[in-house]
Amino acid sequence: MGEAEGAVRVAAIASLTPLEELDADPFLVDSRSQHAMCARWAAERGYVITRELLVHALRPDHEILWTDVDAGLVDVFVAPSDRVLRAALRSVEAFSRECARRGVRLETAGLAEPSYSTEMKARVHRRLSMPTAGYDGC
Repeated sequence: MGEAEGAVRVAAIASLTPLEELDADPFLVDSRSQHAMCARWAAERGYVITRELLVHALRPDHEILWTDVDAGLVDVFVAPSDRVLRAALRSVEAFSRECARRGVRLETAGLAEPSYSTEMKARVHRRLSMPTAGYDGC
Protein backbone atom coordinates (compact mmCIF):
# COMPACT_ATOMS: atom_id res chain seq x y z
CA MET A 1 0.00 0.00 0.00
CA GLY A 2 3.03 2.28 0.28
CA GLU A 3 2.50 5.87 1.40
CA ALA A 4 -1.06 5.35 2.65
CA GLU A 5 -0.12 2.43 4.91
CA GLY A 6 -0.95 3.29 8.52
CA ALA A 7 -2.18 6.77 7.58
CA VAL A 8 -5.74 8.01 7.75
CA ARG A 9 -7.08 7.56 4.23
CA VAL A 10 -9.29 10.27 2.78
CA ALA A 11 -11.73 10.45 -0.12
CA ALA A 12 -12.01 14.05 -1.33
CA ILE A 13 -15.41 15.09 -2.68
CA ALA A 14 -15.65 17.88 -5.27
CA SER A 15 -18.70 19.09 -7.12
CA LEU A 16 -19.13 18.59 -10.83
CA THR A 17 -20.79 21.88 -11.70
CA PRO A 18 -21.42 22.94 -15.31
CA LEU A 19 -19.08 25.46 -16.89
CA GLU A 20 -22.10 27.69 -17.51
CA GLU A 21 -22.08 28.47 -13.77
CA LEU A 22 -18.52 29.87 -13.85
CA ASP A 23 -19.50 33.54 -13.52
CA ALA A 24 -22.13 32.89 -10.86
CA ASP A 25 -20.05 30.56 -8.68
CA PRO A 26 -16.51 29.94 -9.90
CA PHE A 27 -15.41 27.83 -6.92
CA LEU A 28 -18.20 25.29 -7.48
CA VAL A 29 -17.04 24.96 -11.10
CA ASP A 30 -13.33 24.82 -10.23
CA SER A 31 -13.04 21.20 -9.13
CA ARG A 32 -9.23 21.39 -9.24
CA SER A 33 -9.24 24.06 -6.51
CA GLN A 34 -11.81 22.07 -4.53
CA HIS A 35 -9.58 18.99 -4.59
CA ALA A 36 -6.52 21.11 -3.76
CA MET A 37 -8.33 22.48 -0.70
CA CYS A 38 -9.14 18.93 0.42
CA ALA A 39 -5.52 17.88 -0.14
CA ARG A 40 -4.27 20.81 1.94
CA TRP A 41 -6.69 19.92 4.73
CA ALA A 42 -5.52 16.30 4.66
CA ALA A 43 -1.81 17.19 4.55
CA GLU A 44 -2.18 19.53 7.55
CA ARG A 45 -3.38 16.50 9.54
CA GLY A 46 -0.93 13.98 8.16
CA TYR A 47 -3.72 12.22 6.25
CA VAL A 48 -3.42 10.81 2.73
CA ILE A 49 -5.86 11.41 -0.12
CA THR A 50 -6.55 7.97 -1.60
CA ARG A 51 -9.53 8.88 -3.77
CA GLU A 52 -10.77 12.01 -5.54
CA LEU A 53 -14.48 12.04 -6.35
CA LEU A 54 -16.05 14.49 -8.79
CA VAL A 55 -19.82 14.23 -8.60
CA HIS A 56 -23.06 16.17 -9.00
CA ALA A 57 -26.31 15.49 -7.14
CA LEU A 58 -25.19 11.92 -6.52
CA ARG A 59 -27.46 9.59 -4.57
CA PRO A 60 -26.00 8.98 -1.09
CA ASP A 61 -26.16 5.22 -1.64
CA HIS A 62 -24.31 5.28 -4.97
CA GLU A 63 -21.63 2.59 -5.13
CA ILE A 64 -18.91 5.04 -6.23
CA LEU A 65 -19.04 6.55 -2.73
CA TRP A 66 -18.82 3.25 -0.90
CA THR A 67 -16.62 0.91 -2.97
CA ASP A 68 -13.36 2.12 -1.40
CA VAL A 69 -14.96 2.29 2.07
CA ASP A 70 -16.13 -1.31 1.74
CA ALA A 71 -12.63 -2.31 0.60
CA GLY A 72 -11.12 -0.67 3.70
CA LEU A 73 -9.36 2.03 1.66
CA VAL A 74 -11.15 5.13 3.01
CA ASP A 75 -11.50 6.28 6.62
CA VAL A 76 -12.78 9.83 6.06
CA PHE A 77 -14.70 11.78 3.44
CA VAL A 78 -13.80 15.45 3.11
CA ALA A 79 -15.32 18.21 1.01
CA PRO A 80 -14.19 21.82 0.86
CA SER A 81 -17.44 23.10 2.40
CA ASP A 82 -21.08 22.31 3.11
CA ARG A 83 -21.96 24.24 -0.04
CA VAL A 84 -19.86 21.89 -2.16
CA LEU A 85 -21.40 18.87 -0.43
CA ARG A 86 -24.89 20.17 -1.23
CA ALA A 87 -23.95 20.45 -4.91
CA ALA A 88 -22.14 17.09 -5.02
CA LEU A 89 -24.72 14.98 -3.19
CA ARG A 90 -28.46 14.71 -3.59
CA SER A 91 -28.93 14.53 0.21
CA VAL A 92 -26.14 15.53 2.58
CA GLU A 93 -28.28 14.45 5.53
CA ALA A 94 -28.78 10.93 4.16
CA PHE A 95 -25.09 10.71 3.28
CA SER A 96 -24.14 11.83 6.81
CA ARG A 97 -26.38 9.15 8.28
CA GLU A 98 -24.83 6.50 6.02
CA CYS A 99 -21.32 7.65 7.01
CA ALA A 100 -22.26 7.32 10.69
CA ARG A 101 -23.78 3.89 10.09
CA ARG A 102 -20.61 2.70 8.35
CA GLY A 103 -18.24 4.33 10.84
CA VAL A 104 -16.70 6.74 8.34
CA ARG A 105 -16.13 10.36 9.30
CA LEU A 106 -17.44 13.18 7.13
CA GLU A 107 -15.51 16.45 7.36
CA THR A 108 -15.39 19.79 5.62
CA ALA A 109 -12.08 21.54 5.08
CA GLY A 110 -13.52 24.91 6.05
CA LEU A 111 -10.68 26.84 4.42
CA ALA A 112 -11.19 30.17 2.68
CA GLU A 113 -12.30 29.90 -0.92
CA PRO A 114 -10.14 31.73 -3.44
CA SER A 115 -11.34 35.03 -4.85
CA TYR A 116 -11.62 34.67 -8.59
CA SER A 117 -10.30 37.40 -10.82
CA THR A 118 -11.30 37.58 -14.48
CA GLU A 119 -7.96 35.96 -15.35
CA MET A 120 -8.51 33.08 -12.91
CA LYS A 121 -11.99 32.47 -14.34
CA ALA A 122 -10.49 32.46 -17.83
CA ARG A 123 -7.94 29.80 -16.79
CA VAL A 124 -10.69 27.62 -15.34
CA HIS A 125 -12.74 28.11 -18.50
CA ARG A 126 -9.80 27.13 -20.75
CA ARG A 127 -9.00 24.07 -18.66
CA LEU A 128 -12.57 22.82 -18.64
CA SER A 129 -13.46 23.70 -22.21
CA MET A 130 -10.36 22.09 -23.77
CA PRO A 131 -9.78 18.86 -21.83
CA THR A 132 -9.25 16.73 -24.92
CA ALA A 133 -6.91 19.20 -26.61
CA GLY A 134 -4.09 18.27 -24.24
CA TYR A 135 -4.37 21.49 -22.22
CA ASP A 136 -3.06 20.80 -18.74
CA GLY A 137 -4.35 23.88 -16.95
CA CYS A 138 -1.08 25.73 -16.51
